[in-house]
Amino acid sequence: MTETRRLAPGDMAPDFSLPTDTGETLSLKELRGRKVILYAYPAAMTSGCTKQACDFRDSLASLQAAGYEVVGISPDKPAKLAQFRERDALTFPLVGDQDKSVLTAYGAYGEKQLYGKTVTGVIRSTFVIDEEGRIERALYNVKATGHVAKLRKDLGLD
Repeated sequence: MTETRRLAPGDMAPDFSLPTDTGETLSLKELRGRKVILYAYPAAMTSGCTKQACDFRDSLASLQAAGYEVVGISPDKPAKLAQFRERDALTFPLVGDQDKSVLTAYGAYGEKQLYGKTVTGVIRSTFVIDEEGRIERALYNVKATGHVAKLRKDLGLD
């Protein structure tokens, strides 16, 4: 398999229109004029992904106060995303990219190391997108735990 192309600061964020946990469609264009934190995670309701989602939930008020919208993206179906949202009282949109085309466009799907083996899957990543739709930060292979605190610090929010 070829190396997945990664995004870099200054790149235009690939646009998308995907189904959400509420059954609506969310498109990146709708969020223009606002800063967006788009984070990619492998699977709803797994332990690491739950921890990361709850960290974003618990930091959402301060992120929104600083002008950031948070959106989670995974290959899950909208029904599973809705279960995840309800189970963990998540207060930001979750979008499902079942064919993984958007995750691939962001460089967040491809070969990764898992327990010492090379596998193909979602690469836990976070993208900070500016008001014009450009990548401000592209963080790959982030940790599920402690990532939101580090991101807040990097963004000067702590």
